[in-house]
Amino acid sequence: MFTFNYRNFIFFKVLLILELLIAIYCKHPLIRGLFGDYLVVIMIYYFFRSFLLLKPFYTAFMVLIISFFIEILQLINITRILNIQNNIIKIVMGTSFSWLDLVAYCLGILTVLIFEKLTSS
Repeated sequence: MFTFNYRNFIFFKVLLILELLIAIYCKHPLIRGLFGDYLVVIMIYYFFRSFLLLKPFYTAFMVLIISFFIEILQLINITRILNIQNNIIKIVMGTSFSWLDLVAYCLGILTVLIFEKLTSS
């Protein structure tokens, strides 16, 4: 069930660095918002694939469910309900719901599944 896959971990680290660079230096809403959300599900996917021996589809589905769940929590404004003041938690959880984020998550997962299919042959 558990493993360590160096290749997947490298993908995760590269995407993490890219996400941090976007968060720190990019102010364009399309890149920071939608592209960042697109990349974050790919990044999480490769993080899980670094440590878990699951089939790509199951890992992708799990990441998509987690992403949708967090977006639903944003819809009900969970950070306000729980009176969360910690900025790091607010950044991870997000603070505003968007239907476009759900589309970005789906496109990110679709990209991962296509990439996995193409590279597994």
